[in-house]
Amino acid sequence: MKKFLFALVVCVVPSLVVAQFVSYQDEFGQSESLQEYFAESPANYDKSIIYVFFNNNGCYGCPQAMSLMEDIYQKYYANKYSLFLINYQNDEEYNFIEMYDLKQPLEVVMVRINDGAVFGYQKIENLQNQISDITSFEEYVRYRIDSFLGNNG
Repeated sequence: MKKFLFALVVCVVPSLVVAQFVSYQDEFGQSESLQEYFAESPANYDKSIIYVFFNNNGCYGCPQAMSLMEDIYQKYYANKYSLFLINYQNDEEYNFIEMYDLKQPLEVVMVRINDGAVFGYQKIENLQNQISDITSFEEYVRYRIDSFLGNNG
């Protein structure tokens, strides 16, 4: 219990400050703030996170790449990790652009969380340029997620 409370304080309190106004969109198009998401279940505090960041200058392949990312997440990772789709140019509060050095119209950032602590992040870039072969796209994304997040979900 003490370990859980410590993890809650270490991971959740900073997350609540950062996540207060950021929202994500689920597969049904409904939005909720990250704070509401974390409040739904204590188990959410210990899940690694996959962010799909996009901007207002969308690219030709961005919508399809984002859709494929959601499909891969639902098929393989929905019970292990959390997924958030965030327009980082509408971010006036949390400065994701500087935090994750976001520059492209579509970037995936994986944040490793284990036992309530953040253990770094890794980016996947240029996914919008890899949608011509859906099988290779899925294999590449799964390899990158499994290599970085492993069994830390």
